[in-house]
Amino acid sequence: MENNPQRHRVVIVGAGFGGLQAASKLRKSPVEVTVLDRYNHHLFQPLLYQVATAVLSPGDISAPIRQVLRGRNTTVLLAEASSIDMERKVVVCDGGDIPYDTLVLATGATHSYFGHPEWARFAPGLKTIDDARTIRERVLLALEAAERDPDPERRREWLTFVIIGAGPTGVELAGALAYMTRHSLPRDFRRVDVSQARVLLLEGLPRVLNTYPEELSQRARADLEKLGVEVRTGAMVTAVDEEGVSVGDTRIRARTVLWGAGVAASPLARTLGVPLDRAGRVKVEPTLTVPGHEDVFVIGDLASLMQDGKPVPGIAPAAMQMGRHVARNIRRRIEGLPLEPFRYHDKGSFAVIGRGSAIGVLYDKVRLRGKPAWLMWLGIHITFLIGFRNKLAVMFDWAYTYLTKRRDVRLITGLHAGKLPPIQSTQALPDAEAHGEEHPGVGLTRPEPEPTHMH
Repeated sequence: MENNPQRHRVVIVGAGFGGLQAASKLRKSPVEVTVLDRYNHHLFQPLLYQVATAVLSPGDISAPIRQVLRGRNTTVLLAEASSIDMERKVVVCDGGDIPYDTLVLATGATHSYFGHPEWARFAPGLKTIDDARTIRERVLLALEAAERDPDPERRREWLTFVIIGAGPTGVELAGALAYMTRHSLPRDFRRVDVSQARVLLLEGLPRVLNTYPEELSQRARADLEKLGVEVRTGAMVTAVDEEGVSVGDTRIRARTVLWGAGVAASPLARTLGVPLDRAGRVKVEPTLTVPGHEDVFVIGDLASLMQDGKPVPGIAPAAMQMGRHVARNIRRRIEGLPLEPFRYHDKGSFAVIGRGSAIGVLYDKVRLRGKPAWLMWLGIHITFLIGFRNKLAVMFDWAYTYLTKRRDVRLITGLHAGKLPPIQSTQALPDAEAHGEEHPGVGLTRPEPEPTHMH
């Protein structure tokens, strides 16, 4: 599709929640829209943890950008932006420069390891489908290694899972892993009792889900502990390596460590040469524009905006509202009208703990917990999913998992057998079981069924 040089050129970088909304609302406007993204799909990030824990397939929570944005005035390009030149008004990409009349930056956030980038190798975060596959593979390989490893001490390490950070991502991962090991997988393993796997959730702040009211935070912790998660607050991690983590002078030996602690804005923000906050986000004007540049909008996780003394949260509903608002302001700018300030309407937020358990706040007043919050969470996520097929597939998978407790998307796609520990002999099992009795709560072998007597 050729661009019409007479029309206003809008370039949108990033096809997340905000970018997709902005492009969708501009499809009938007198503009030429170009959407850039380094992936060819839109990803529903709130359900990534379910891909990581073998409930959903990646295709269930993603949709091709070209399929979603079929407006006659819209071009979609698979490209990665490396910098923004606001003087020349171009986006510098891997394949060349793309000029704009109006620019919308919606590139989101990435992982933050608080000055320890070397930890990323040992503790993957959860932002992309590749991240989810990596986590799923590490979890499943740890269980396979425990099934094979003849050494009781190492088997305990394989069966210990540490999640760093008790925000929504960390809490959701911890709850899902605890449920998976205790209810979904035990019958599938013969030499280890995976129902006794340890799941530890470490949080440096005094409580989990710190952005929620304290009573809901306490309920979330109680629900996690009921699932079998060991929750440790005030636990500042000081080291992470391939054999575990250190919390002060305490060493936790674990072969699987997952990161849910911090996020940082996309590095593209640093190329603008404008003031950023501590997380690297752009301090935008109330109109969502870059200070001094009414032709550059920043939205979603990349934008830092205070409202009523509080920052606008970096969540999907806020990004979607920003995207719609920017589309309206672009039309006003073309018509020569002044830009309008953005106002975030907080309709609520929810965090799921596990099967039948969640917490949430509606309109900053109504507080929900337990099954009502969980059902509300289900409904909201189905509503926000893009595509009828995805909605249907996720509803079916949820119903199937709820009724059967099974996790069938347990794919290990690489060839890893040669990297696993030596296979234990059956003679080693009784010794391992005896060793396991010295460590309550960490089962090393699966108990044999009682003999059946015929009368």
